[in-house]
Amino acid sequence: MTAAARFPRRRTPAPLSSTAAGGRGRPDLDQLTGLRTGKPSFYPEYREGAERLRRVIVALDRISAALVRTMEGSEALVRAVADAAADHLSADWVVLGLVDGELPDAAPRHIVLGPDGVEWGDLASVPERVRRHVERLHAGDGHHQHDDGSRPRHLHVPIRLDGRTVGGFVAWTPPERHIDDTDHSVLRILAGQTASALQNCALLERAERLHARTAAQAEDLRVRNDELMLTQQALGAARQREVLDNERHRIARELHDSVTQYALSAGMHIELCRSEVADPDLLHHLDIAKDLTRRAVEQLRSAIYALNDDDHADKDLPSMLRQLSTVHMPDELRVEVTIGGTPVPLPHEHEQSLFRIAGEALFNTAMHASASRAVVRLAYADGRARLSISDDGGASPDQIRRTLRAASVRGPSGEHRGLVNMDARAREMGGTLRFRRSRIGGLQVQVDVPIGAPGKELG
Repeated sequence: MTAAARFPRRRTPAPLSSTAAGGRGRPDLDQLTGLRTGKPSFYPEYREGAERLRRVIVALDRISAALVRTMEGSEALVRAVADAAADHLSADWVVLGLVDGELPDAAPRHIVLGPDGVEWGDLASVPERVRRHVERLHAGDGHHQHDDGSRPRHLHVPIRLDGRTVGGFVAWTPPERHIDDTDHSVLRILAGQTASALQNCALLERAERLHARTAAQAEDLRVRNDELMLTQQALGAARQREVLDNERHRIARELHDSVTQYALSAGMHIELCRSEVADPDLLHHLDIAKDLTRRAVEQLRSAIYALNDDDHADKDLPSMLRQLSTVHMPDELRVEVTIGGTPVPLPHEHEQSLFRIAGEALFNTAMHASASRAVVRLAYADGRARLSISDDGGASPDQIRRTLRAASVRGPSGEHRGLVNMDARAREMGGTLRFRRSRIGGLQVQVDVPIGAPGKELG
């Protein structure tokens, strides 16, 4: 056996290949640097690749910043996209145009940026070649023939959506800036994302318009519903008034056709009895009965008038008081009505309550006070309305107050219910009822109710 056979010669290890290191198709240096070799002669290629990569990253950042402006509307989006394209290409001129009829909600329909990124709004002042490209973009003709010398510095990129061309970019770069494949890729990405962003922007604007229209319709429905509710309430109130009016008219007919006729018949029979009686005492009693019958007929007629007067729906309180003073009052009682201050509209139920109090007070004056004169005064001042009914009869304020207290203690009996009702109505209005000696010698019934309008002192 030879020495060579006994001591095998050591082999020099082969360089680690990509296959031995893990089956990759290219050497590690190529994977890390993107270069075919590490020789210094290829350093310019490395620098060019790095600069291209930097431009791509910056361009993609500008594209992202432009496309997030969808929420600001199509105008802001179109301007931001044109700025991004001009900045990436360092272009002298950039045109972004939309085809007529496509994306109709997008505006503006074209953007022209000149040197230094200045926007040119007047197409008549831009170079002829730029204006022709704008017109061709609007017409949907994005393909143009150019000589070979202009191609490295001139770019056309269509904007496509759902397989159709909806617009396009056109750019012109300065002599030192050539357009390469990377620029084409960046602008194609920008064009594709612009189409989607414009579509989303249009959908957003339509949704906002629909929301505004829906909100307006909802507000209109709310207003109409409120009007309907008010109409229904008014209709319900009108029906209630109709029912009450019918009932009042029915009661008035019954009073006129039955009770009043009975009272008149009683008066006639009393008159017949007087003609056959000679006893002076009995004649005196018959005269009293006749007078009471006459007064009863007058009060019935007054009640019938009030029932047929539709609750004075279209009259104010001063008018109602003036009319009350002329309705079926005894011939021997003279009634005057005066109004002080500036009349202030009161709630309808308050005016009705004051009217009822005045009517009850005049009824008491006519029936019980033996008065010849009554004065009804309504005064507005100091945030209150004061109603007073004064007479020259013989009623005593102290006696009236004792009678009211006694009637209130006894509860709802048939006696002196008029006084109790007057006091209850005054309290319901937040007012007060007082009895005192009048200036014309008899009794004064006085009611004060708040009206919420400050003014002069009441007299």
